[in-house]
Amino acid sequence: MEKVAFTQMKDGTKEEYAFLTEHETDYAKDTAKRLMKAMVELDASLSGYQVTRLGHSLQSATRAWWDGADIDWIVSTLLHDIGDIYAPYNHDEYAASILRPFVREQCAWCVQTHGDFQMIYYGHHVGGDPNKRDRFKDSPYFDDCAVFCERWDQASFDPAYDDLPLSFFAPMVEEVFARTPYDPNVIQAGVRAPLTDAAVAASRTAA
Repeated sequence: MEKVAFTQMKDGTKEEYAFLTEHETDYAKDTAKRLMKAMVELDASLSGYQVTRLGHSLQSATRAWWDGADIDWIVSTLLHDIGDIYAPYNHDEYAASILRPFVREQCAWCVQTHGDFQMIYYGHHVGGDPNKRDRFKDSPYFDDCAVFCERWDQASFDPAYDDLPLSFFAPMVEEVFARTPYDPNVIQAGVRAPLTDAAVAASRTAA
């Protein structure tokens, strides 16, 4: 079989859907590679800052790396603004939807809500609500997103910062997106892993 015969989904056979599932599974294996290509496109998005969106993303992830963050935090930080390309008005939700099947719930939640949390830094300048994040005050991840924004996101627009290259993070992205989607052992609903680890950070500096 090279193509299915049906023109309406309701007419498909079990064999045809098995054929399509196999193709879709193979296609999904290259998700990480497609994401890396999309990251390069961030270099041409949203001008006006002193760094490109790719530079901002790399700088954010680099800060997470040197802070001793684990792989879920690092990959989530790298991809947190990837939605700027296709979803400029809800880029945080877009990025979180990509990450959610493959990273800890804590990380996906922080990516999904970081746009509201960032308002504390500039909302008063643009007629927005700087306290918009307060609607999430009862979330167990509230403090985590506040730290995410303070240490890695809002601080990462410095053209003089020594970013690690995209190729450095590519194997981490490959590892994360090779996981079984929605594995409870990965999602770890309710678990709060620290954003920083001084011992891990020291070992990375020493290396």
